[in-house]
Amino acid sequence: MAARERTRNRKAREEALVRAATRLFASRGYDSTTTRDIAASAGCAEGLIHRYFKGKAGLLLAIVQSRVSREVSDLSDKLRPASDFRAELLRLVNWELDRMWKDRDFLNIAIARAMQEPSVGHLISAIGPQRRAEVIAKRLRHFDEGRQLGTEELEAICHFVGAAGFVFGYMRPVVLRQSRKNAKKTALGLTRLLLRSFENGHS
Repeated sequence: MAARERTRNRKAREEALVRAATRLFASRGYDSTTTRDIAASAGCAEGLIHRYFKGKAGLLLAIVQSRVSREVSDLSDKLRPASDFRAELLRLVNWELDRMWKDRDFLNIAIARAMQEPSVGHLISAIGPQRRAEVIAKRLRHFDEGRQLGTEELEAICHFVGAAGFVFGYMRPVVLRQSRKNAKKTALGLTRLLLRSFENGHS
């Protein structure tokens, strides 16, 4: 019982530190946030950051893992399936566009750190796109069109969803300061072109 209680307490403290670090990294920036700031905001001892995460860099990696898990869970459980393949693909792209925009502050930090610390970039690359693609593939296989696709075709479409979200939901409106409305319109237009090409090729 005591061991179980300790495990529960550790999990609660880890979650509190991840939440606090996420808030502070977004508002102050990674470099300007100290482990003391994070610990104070979480109501935990500063030493726990080093014990649980091996420092601030490890805490950032934990944040990335936590956010990817939440995104995959939301995609599986909160985004209702559409009535047909075409509507489903458009819904998935639209969801990615909105998610990237919503997560723009976090992405600013994660991408900046990935450029400086290869381990961050490797982690994002390893768990982010691949895990989302697996969930998207599972959703698309519910439709006849998805089941008729070859493995490579289906994988390409799944990664297209994530790439469209990143480019038109984050890069265009956030980094390049282009109109979010126009970026979204372009992404959905490209999705319709992809669907038209798919329909012509499989008619």
